[in-house]
Amino acid sequence: QVRMVESGGGLVQVGGSLRLSCTTPELDLSDFAMGWFRQAPGKEREDVACISIAGTNYADSVKGRFTISKDNARNTLYLQMNSLKPEDTAMYFCAADPFVNYCGGPPSAYKHWGQGTQVTVSS
Repeated sequence: QVRMVESGGGLVQVGGSLRLSCTTPELDLSDFAMGWFRQAPGKEREDVACISIAGTNYADSVKGRFTISKDNARNTLYLQMNSLKPEDTAMYFCAADPFVNYCGGPPSAYKHWGQGTQVTVSS
């Protein structure tokens, strides 16, 4: 089974920044739409951001603070997170969608997931 590998999580104070990374040796990420998701304890998984040939999409809660990008030369997906808030605390997952043209679909469209990286924002 193909697994994405996330890294870059950690403990940060409110207003701080982190950059998450996601990659896998098994897939060429240029062939996929890519997404970031998060899940906090006791809450449902939510969409954070995604990137496809059509462009990028962001959840309203992170617009202006988070930036999703992809470096094809490194076969790596990134999520730059600035101005972090306590409500950003969650396990963050990256995922790959074989339909490269659009990334506005449901989480079920993403076929390859990672184990997640924990982000904790302290006040």
